Order: sequence, then structure tokens, then C-alpha cells
Amino acid sequence: MKVRFIGTTILSFAAALVLQGAVITGVQAQEKQEAKPWFKDGEAQIVKAFEDPDRWIREDLWVETEFDSDGDGRSDRMHVDVTRPAETETEGLKLPVVYNTSPYFAGTAGNNPSYFWDVRHELGEEPKPHAHPTEIKRRGVRPIISKGHVSTWLPRGYIVVHSSSPGTGLSDGVPTIGGDNESLAPKAVIDWLCGRAKGYTTRTGNKEVKAYWSTGKVGMTGTSYNGTLPLAAATTGVEGLEAIIPVAPNTSYYHYYRSNGLVRSPGGYLGEDVDVLFDFIHSGDESKREYARKTVRDTEMKNGQDRVTGDYNDFWAGRDYLNKMDKMKAALLMSHGFNDWNVVPEHSLRIYEAARTKGLPAQIYYHQNGHGGPPPVSMMNRWFTRYLFGVENGVENDPKAWIVRENDEQGNPTSYADYPNPDASPVTLHLTKGAPEKGSLTVAKPTSQGKEALVDNYSFSAEALAKAENTDHRLIYVTPVLKEEVHLSGKTVFTIRAASSKPAVNLSVYLVSLPWNDHRGAKITDNLITRGWADLQNYKSLWDSEPLKPGRFYEMTFELQPDDQVIPAGQQIGLMIFSSDRDFTLQPEPGTELRVDLDGTSVSLPVVGGAQAWMKATGEF
Repeated sequence: MKVRFIGTTILSFAAALVLQGAVITGVQAQEKQEAKPWFKDGEAQIVKAFEDPDRWIREDLWVETEFDSDGDGRSDRMHVDVTRPAETETEGLKLPVVYNTSPYFAGTAGNNPSYFWDVRHELGEEPKPHAHPTEIKRRGVRPIISKGHVSTWLPRGYIVVHSSSPGTGLSDGVPTIGGDNESLAPKAVIDWLCGRAKGYTTRTGNKEVKAYWSTGKVGMTGTSYNGTLPLAAATTGVEGLEAIIPVAPNTSYYHYYRSNGLVRSPGGYLGEDVDVLFDFIHSGDESKREYARKTVRDTEMKNGQDRVTGDYNDFWAGRDYLNKMDKMKAALLMSHGFNDWNVVPEHSLRIYEAARTKGLPAQIYYHQNGHGGPPPVSMMNRWFTRYLFGVENGVENDPKAWIVRENDEQGNPTSYADYPNPDASPVTLHLTKGAPEKGSLTVAKPTSQGKEALVDNYSFSAEALAKAENTDHRLIYVTPVLKEEVHLSGKTVFTIRAASSKPAVNLSVYLVSLPWNDHRGAKITDNLITRGWADLQNYKSLWDSEPLKPGRFYEMTFELQPDDQVIPAGQQIGLMIFSSDRDFTLQPEPGTELRVDLDGTSVSLPVVGGAQAWMKATGEF
């Protein structure tokens, strides 16, 4: 293929034809200040003529979809806004699109705990019904649905498009919280941007609107639910969606509201579930809300979400995007925080690994903070420049993983060949008794350690249990004091052999760094390495749980959340086992006894440098 140089980058001849003369060199742009995209160092640069908001064209419209989810006998239409440079009208300039869709743009019901499920009940017990919020009053003034992303991308030569999800704002349809219509809605908008679907000036009229200013190249980005929807669109295989940058996306509603068979709340939203989220976002047409509640919330969700067993089922499988990856073609740049306990970090990793297996262009960016946090703009710019403008900037040859180290700024990640770190390998540690104080965690497997027990009591926080010198409400096992730092990268795997005094028991497992940081302003995440939760009733399968026989021992293996963390010298790594986690799990009456067979319990850490690095840090072999 013939190429020509543009600034310090290379643009394929085919891409130049697609842009129809819309690209000029960096030198030309600086000299003439023409109102066309230009590139330097592999990135789209700010175009002076595109910076003035007074010259932007703003308009809204409705795009017709292929579904009727609100039962009114006509295809649902999605409300869409467009913000574009004036030159797309006056000069016939065609540009690629950065597209952001959301259920939040028109407002929400707010996070009132009285609308959440009550978590104070016995495991396996049918929960009491909960209240529902009052009507959401739509906010916003047409034609602007959102101003998000406009100031970043429009001056760099992109058109920015927003749309409201089904059943929200001025879009038709019903919210399904991961149902098919939430994938097909953004697909329809992309089809319209590529000339394959119809757009209209009004919600019910017949006057058409065409996206004559679009090159047919679309990229999507967004955070949280807004990060889930780019993935939802990409899994339809829609043509024209070239690249997505999901930030902290929820890639499986089961993994958001359950954990290895256990009913588990997302961090900060104790008692939330899919039906609560339905009420939270349902800001659509008031005349359609009763239909939506009856057909979706009170029927499909009520029957499918199953807060009694926590098992995986067809309802959850249909809301898991990992099951829909076969059609995906878009280049993927994932972003997530290792201390995101709302949408836990496994959500991004599972999709990144699937994309890599498919051979798709994929990179992952992880930082050490909580929910949200996009990659640096420069990284996003290179991604969109490569796949939307067609500039051959070599981004596909960049390192696959970018990790923000513990004391670095989020804009300054360290590159690695991949994630998990290819130099990491498992080091298995075994437990030596010590309850109710601390036991030890060693490479050498001790002989006949027997069993130790803890008593469930949700009244104690995980932090209090980790800091306690002596307590019956947790078991904790610690490594030798580290002589050198230890770099963990990947997923910790935990195997337990345990027995419960009741037919069901919560199981919570934390990996922590000790001694605990008690300095002013310290947070639990300062000492948290990773954690996970499970239901021992699902020791055979996530699909089928079975009541535990009190006193009988069961073996279960599951993964804790992925992490990449350097544990400094002078610390100890502690494995803490307890039952109810008051910030995440149901809270049964205290008193259930969990007995752990130490000889059948172990933890495998993903250590960079493997056994040799562990030996240097601990003196163990």
C-alpha cells in the first residue's frame, strides 16, 4: 500500500481518500490555520477554527431502531444530539464521530437507601419487598442532551454525538439493564451515522435527517454505565464502530450484583440490584412507564434476578457481554481502577482477555484509584487517531498494558508487555494455625494443622477485623516480614475446605498488607491488596447451589479480584478469612460458625519473578 507522510506520522492512501481532503499536514495547518484536521506525533491536534463554541452547530433528532420495547406497535426511536464544526455545513467537511450514550443524561431518581433491598435477613430467605422511587422529572433543554466530551474532541477534528438510552429522557423504549435493546439502540445510531438507518426531526414525524457530515468512522467512550454501552454496541458487530474506550465498564450484571454464587452489593450501594437500577434511570415517557414496570421490572427482573440463591441463570447470562464477544470487531482500549469496588476490576480484564484471544487490537490501562478514571488524553487521542482517521501512528505496536504505579499520577502510567505481567507466576502458600490471633502463611506445607473456626458477625468492619490482635470473628495468616518488595500482578487464587454450622454462610476473603496504616486520612485501600466473596453452596457450579449439610466439609476454589501492586519491604502479606462483609454482603443474624480445614486451604499469589523473587523477599524456598 502506498503511503505519504503527514507531519511526523504516516497516513494510508486509502484513509486519505476516505477523508476526502479533510486532512492537511502539521506545517500547512500552522502556516495557513485552515479549518481541517491535522496531526503531529501520531495525534490529532487542536484546530483553531474548531475551538470557538459560538461556531459549533448543535442539533437534535430521533433515530429509528429495529425494535419495539415499549409495546406501542412502532419501532422505538432514540433521542440523539450532534455537535459539529461549522465547516461541516459551509465547506462540506466530513469528519469521524466520537459517540457517547447514557441512561443518565435526563436525570435519575437519586440514591435513597429506602428504595434498596433490606440486607438484614438470613441467607436463603426470601427478602421483603422494597419501596420504589417517585417519578423522575426529565432535565435538560433541547437540543443539547449532554456537553460531555465536546471540548476534548471537537477542537481536534471530531464530531461529538450523544444519545439517551431506551426508556430514558426523550428516547422511546424501556430500560432493561443489559437487555438486547440497550445494545441495539447505539447500533441504530451508528447505522444512521453510516447511512444505513433513518433519522427524523421529531419523535413521531416523517421528516428525515441525514448524517451527510459523517465519514462513517465512529469511536465510543464513556464511564461506568456509559462505558458499558460502547461494549454493548461493539458486541453487535455493527459496521463503522472502529474503536471503543470503555472506562470502568460493567461487563456482566451478574458480576456486578453477585460473586461466585453470593448475593453481593456493589461498593457504596448496599442492597442495590437490577430492579433498583431500573427505577434509578427510568426517566422516559411517563405514559409508557407503567408498561415498562409490569413487563420488565415486575416480571422479567423479579423472576430472573434471584436474591435467594445468588445462582447464575439465563437472565444473568443474557446480561453478560463476555457471552456476546463473537461478533465484536472494534479496537479496544480498556480503562479501570484496581481499587474500584463499585465496578470491580475483573470487569475490564475478562473482556480485554477475550479481545486479545480474538486477535483484536487491544490495550488495557489500570490505575490505583477507585471508580472511573479514563486513560490520559494522549493515549485516547492516539487510539482514535489510528482507528477513526486512519493515521498509521503505530499504536497497535505499543505495549499492551499501562499501569499507574502506586505513587505516580494517573497521567503517567508505566508500560508493560501485557497484563497480567508476563513475568508473574503463581506461588502457593499454606496456612499454619494461630487463631484467635495470627497464624502464618508459608511456602512449605506444614503437617496436620487441623481446623480453626470463626464466628460470623457483620457488626465488625473488615478493617477492624484486620487490625484486631485477637478476635473470634476472623482467621488471619501472615507471611514473614518482607526483606525486599514483592510485585503482585494478576489474579490471586484461593482454595478453601470449610464447614458451616448452618445450611448457608457468607464467605469473604481479603489479602492485606500489614502492619495497618493508621496515619491520619488513611483508607482501607491503603492496606488492601485484593479481596473476593463466595457462596460455599456453589462449590460445584455457579448455576446450581445446594444447601450445606451442617458440619460437613466442602472444598471450593475461586479467584480474588485482579490487582497489580508492589508490596514494600518491611510489610507482611496477610490472608484474612471471615464471613459477612458488612459493606458488601447480606447480614444474617450473628452466630454462624465457619470451620476451616487448614490442611485443605491455600492461596496462590501471582508473583512477578515467581518462586525466585519470593525466596529473595522472604528467605523461604
